[in-house]
Amino acid sequence: MNMAAAQGTYGAVAAAAAAAAGNQTGRTVYIGNLPGEASVDELLNLVHFGPLESVRVLPEKSCVFISFLDGATAAAFHADATVKKLTLRGQELKIGWGKASPVPSQVMLSISQSNASRNVYLGGLDESTTEEMLRDDLGRFGLIDQVKIVRDKNIGFVHFLSISVATKVVATLPTEPAWAGKRVNYGKDRCAYVPKAQQQQQQQHQHQQNSLVVAQAQAGMGGFPPFTPMAGAGAGFGDHSPTSPAFAMAAAAAGQHLNRTVYLGNIHPETSTEDLCNAVRGGVLQSVRYIQDKHIAFVTFVDPAAAFTFFQVATYQGLTLNNRRLKVGWGKNSGPLSPALALAVHSGATRNVYIGNVEDFEMFNEERLKRDFGEYGDVELVNFLKEKNCAFVNFTNISNAIKAIDGIKSKPEYTNLRIAHGKDRCANPPRSGVQGGASRRGPASSPGALADGVEIEDGVSPLPDDQFEVNGLPDGLEEEGLAAPTEA
Repeated sequence: MNMAAAQGTYGAVAAAAAAAAGNQTGRTVYIGNLPGEASVDELLNLVHFGPLESVRVLPEKSCVFISFLDGATAAAFHADATVKKLTLRGQELKIGWGKASPVPSQVMLSISQSNASRNVYLGGLDESTTEEMLRDDLGRFGLIDQVKIVRDKNIGFVHFLSISVATKVVATLPTEPAWAGKRVNYGKDRCAYVPKAQQQQQQQHQHQQNSLVVAQAQAGMGGFPPFTPMAGAGAGFGDHSPTSPAFAMAAAAAGQHLNRTVYLGNIHPETSTEDLCNAVRGGVLQSVRYIQDKHIAFVTFVDPAAAFTFFQVATYQGLTLNNRRLKVGWGKNSGPLSPALALAVHSGATRNVYIGNVEDFEMFNEERLKRDFGEYGDVELVNFLKEKNCAFVNFTNISNAIKAIDGIKSKPEYTNLRIAHGKDRCANPPRSGVQGGASRRGPASSPGALADGVEIEDGVSPLPDDQFEVNGLPDGLEEEGLAAPTEA
């Protein structure tokens, strides 16, 4: 397929998906015709897809092989580089495919357990430490891409050319006397970096793009259907569409007929639906169905790729709730999202309803919100962020949240409140180590206290702090349903 034609006619989603269609297992991209004086640092400055698993440099052949963690991300980069005619120092580079290979099992283990990347974070550095000193010291482990020190915070980031080398560094440095008392961990791969201005757009649209492409791929047409113009699908990305990791994920989802429903068994009888949702991480949920008398539940994600990731993490690392390890399996395949629901998700719908401009929390208390919103379906959790004059009502199903937003606006007492979709807390990244945890039940919160179900991890308050940002949002604001709203 002509990638340039696909890009111009159908948009970046189609281009990435088309590339993925012809790339069943390959995750390694060949880049040739490199200028002799160019460094690997300069080349990787041109790569805005990731994270990378490894970079193999062959200077005698003026080429490199860049291996991504999955074929879809590789396909998206290949498509983008081909369309844009990637150049370095005025010299056009050759783009091709390397030999297909699986991600090393040890690398996958490090990623699943520790969120490993090729970037090593170093904290508590001495003021006298220089980038040259770090390069000289850590070069003994393997080839280095880039070293950066943030002097006012005394932290550093060392990008190696492979995740496997970075894992050795993270495992070894804490055992060395010279590094005693310093923090050593993983940072984010710079090739997967998204500018802060685009981060919130990406978060808002990521699951929307996935859902639409998945719906097309699973519509019974087999493989990749003929693409139709999708002018509205990329709204908010503009010309930056092909460089967004969202499209790599969309391509991955489009290439697989995956199940979206995960089965959970051996659930403690005292476990609530809220407890279950507190334990689920990794993707926006369409619904959660808890059959308490049978001690089982079925969790259906919007995106089959998210369901697969949750299944893998929960199976490999274990999912424990109320001191019981849950059984993890696949539920009955729910098929693709209905066209109406896919369109709603594309517009930002989630199962979480945000209620803003609340002045009287005695009037709009938990009992009142549960009663009023309970008319539209089962409510899993109600919580409050009184300092921001807002509340959140989490349903067990996106469809019920959609009905609630449409219906509640017709009630006179709600006309002066802002009603919109909030972010699903289940879409937060998986925690490191064993998933789940004990129930966090307790007495109802008093004014000024934290709402029941709100988590504080590593001392981070759920209240926004201008000094700390994660993915473009105030740190902690997404914890346990306390998330900035998206427009309905």
